[in-house]
Amino acid sequence: MRNQPTRAAAGLGAALSLVLLAACAAEGDPAGSESASASADAHDHESPEATEAQARTPRLAVTYDGGVLVLDAMSLETVGEIELEGFTRLNAAGDERHLMVSTTGGFQALDLGSWAEAHGDHSHYWTADPILTDVTYEASEPGHVVVHEGRTALFDDGTGLVRVLDSAHVADADAAAREYTTPSAHHGVAVELTDDTLVVSEGTEDARTGIRVLDGDDKEIAASDECPGVHGEAVAADEAVVIGCEDGAVVYADGKITKVAAPDDYGRIGNQAGTEASPVVLGDYKKDKDAELERPTQVSLIDTRSGDLQLVDLPSSYTFRSLARGDDGEALVLGTDGQVHVIDPESGELTKSIPVIDEWEEPVEWQDPRPAILTLDGSVYVTDPANDSIHAVDVETGEVWKSAELGVTPNELNGVTGGEAHTH
Repeated sequence: MRNQPTRAAAGLGAALSLVLLAACAAEGDPAGSESASASADAHDHESPEATEAQARTPRLAVTYDGGVLVLDAMSLETVGEIELEGFTRLNAAGDERHLMVSTTGGFQALDLGSWAEAHGDHSHYWTADPILTDVTYEASEPGHVVVHEGRTALFDDGTGLVRVLDSAHVADADAAAREYTTPSAHHGVAVELTDDTLVVSEGTEDARTGIRVLDGDDKEIAASDECPGVHGEAVAADEAVVIGCEDGAVVYADGKITKVAAPDDYGRIGNQAGTEASPVVLGDYKKDKDAELERPTQVSLIDTRSGDLQLVDLPSSYTFRSLARGDDGEALVLGTDGQVHVIDPESGELTKSIPVIDEWEEPVEWQDPRPAILTLDGSVYVTDPANDSIHAVDVETGEVWKSAELGVTPNELNGVTGGEAHTH
C-alpha cells in the first residue's frame, strides 16, 4: 500500500531552476527547459542558488553540541554550518544529497548541497549552500533509518509506524510512501528488498523478540521469535539481511530465516556493517550481560551463505561507531588504540592496523562524543573528539592523507557522494 507521508515543504527557489536551465541551454540542448523542470520537481524544498561543478563533490556532515558542520570531503574545509539544539543524530537518506536528521518530532531532511542530475548520456553536477529543509516526516520517537537499493525505511519507535520511500524522492513534497504499523510499538528496524519484501522487527516496549517478513501486500510470509533483544540490521551480498540478537543473529535469505547462534549463552550483536561486496556481515560482540559498560575486544563475522559465526580478537576495544566496510568488502574496526584495524571477512585474519589518532576510552554515556568511522567515495574518515579534528585515510596504502581542525568537538559523522540517487 502506498500512502502520502505527512510533511511540510516549501517550493524550490526560482534561482536553481534558472541556473539549471541556463546550463543546458548553453550546450544547445533543446531539452534544456525540460531538464530544468525535472530538477525542480526532484526536490520541492527551498534551495539556494546552485553552481555547476565538473564532477561529483562528496560532502561530510559532523554533529557537535549545537549544530552540524558540513565539510568538503576532499579538502575537509567547512562549506556550511547549521545550528541545531540538543543531541542530533544523522542518518543516510539514500539519494546521495540529503541526510535524515532525527529531531524532536520526526525525521528532517538536511540538504548537504551537492548532487547530480542525469541528462541523456551524461550528468550535470551541482553544489549549493547546505540547508536544513522544511521537509519533515513526523515521528514521535524517530529511530532507525535503513537505506537499501533505492528504498529508504523510517522507523518510529513511539508508534511502530514504518514509512518506506523511494530514496530518489526523500525530499519531495508529494512523494508516496509505503506505510506499515507493527502490532506493538518498540525500538525497531525495517528494510525493504527489491521484490517489495519487508523485513521488520517484532516486539513490544518491554521486549523485542524476533522478526517478521511481509510481502508487497503486507502479508506475512515468514517469521521468527528466536531473536531476543533485536537490534540493528545489515544487508549483505544477494540481499541477505542480518538482524542482531542477544544470542547471535538471524539471517533472512532466499525466502527463509536462519538462526545464527552465538558461542556464548549471552552473545549480543547489536550493531552491524554490511556491503554488497561481501556475503559476510561485520558485527560487534558483547558477552557480559551484567556489565554497565562492556568494552568488547572481539567482533563477529556472520557468513550469510552458511549461517556460521566467527569471532575475531582485536588488540583493543571499540564502540558502536567503530564499524565500517571498505570498497572491496574489508571489515574495518576503529579501535580505542587509535588504529583502524582491517580484517579479511572470509578468513577472519587481521591484515593491517593503521594508526590514525591517539588512544582513547569509551565514555559511559552513549550520547557523549567518541571517535567515529565512515567510508565514503573510496576514502575512510575518522573523527577525533579529543583534538576537535577529522582525518581522511587511504586503507590500501595505510596513509592519513588529509587532516583538519574543526573548531568544535565532533560527535556523529555521515556524508553523501553528490552522485545520482539509486532507483528502486
